[in-house]
Amino acid sequence: MAAHYGAHEVMEIHEILSDTIDGINQFQLYRPHVKDHQLRSILDKQLQFMTQEYNNMVQAINQRGITQAVPYRVPRTATPVYGLNNPDTQTPNTSIHDMDDRDVASGMLGCHKASAAFRMMASLECADLELRRMIQQGAINCAEQAYEVWQYMNQKGYYQVPTMKDVTTSTMINTYSPASTGQIRQYQ
Repeated sequence: MAAHYGAHEVMEIHEILSDTIDGINQFQLYRPHVKDHQLRSILDKQLQFMTQEYNNMVQAINQRGITQAVPYRVPRTATPVYGLNNPDTQTPNTSIHDMDDRDVASGMLGCHKASAAFRMMASLECADLELRRMIQQGAINCAEQAYEVWQYMNQKGYYQVPTMKDVTTSTMINTYSPASTGQIRQYQ
């Protein structure tokens, strides 16, 4: 591996593989706390995908035969629910026995969000185009997995989406207008 990759690439792939192991281990710790069948199904599917993606990355760097990373497919099951509807007060658990489906889903979401950002940053340090694309696809996969968990949380009321007054939203959005291509001067 060392002869084909730069120092940044070696360190980044080391960090990504370690992060992936941590995520797999974290999800395994969550599993006994899941009560909801739908959440268990999401966790199991994602855990299987994360393990396969890890194995693919290890194989790709060890055999120098990087192939296209497999994209994670998220079923779009429902329209997001916007607005706040009497959100529950949040406090830390006092015991591991207090962990519930909301805690598990929130932990899963946080794991995927952090991994997506981490992988995208790591891809920016890659000189090898194939490795770069594999890591970028990994970032997209984490973002898709995060969205799947977010959909579950939103539908259960665990993750509510605050909104602004219509006039505020409209004012913010309407402060931007398209650029005129005539404004862009070409330098010669």
